[in-house]
Amino acid sequence: MRYVASYLLAVLGGNDNPTIGDMKKILESVGIELDKERAEKVISELKGKKIDDVIAQGNTKLACMPAGGAVAVSASAGSAGPAAAAAPAEEKKEEKKEESEESDEDMGFGLFD
Repeated sequence: MRYVASYLLAVLGGNDNPTIGDMKKILESVGIELDKERAEKVISELKGKKIDDVIAQGNTKLACMPAGGAVAVSASAGSAGPAAAAAPAEEKKEEKKEESEESDEDMGFGLFD
């Protein structure tokens, strides 16, 4: 992703055909070492293409993707009713929230890591 981002930044800066050197300069400005193989892959895939067209094609592909789904909840026919079914769900939500707070503290990475 960082290689695509550096390529796009170079294009936004007015360079229609960024080179590995251009990408290296951008990445090193934020403390990232360039992987030549990955940079060459990005350049070869985007060579001769207009970025606006590539982004437009990506947007049409994203528009066709489903954006989520409905969760089916079945109520028990027993005497406990929906209240009993809701209790375990609330417990799971609380556990999930606690885990996510802990993991956020230990993430230790930046945007370009």
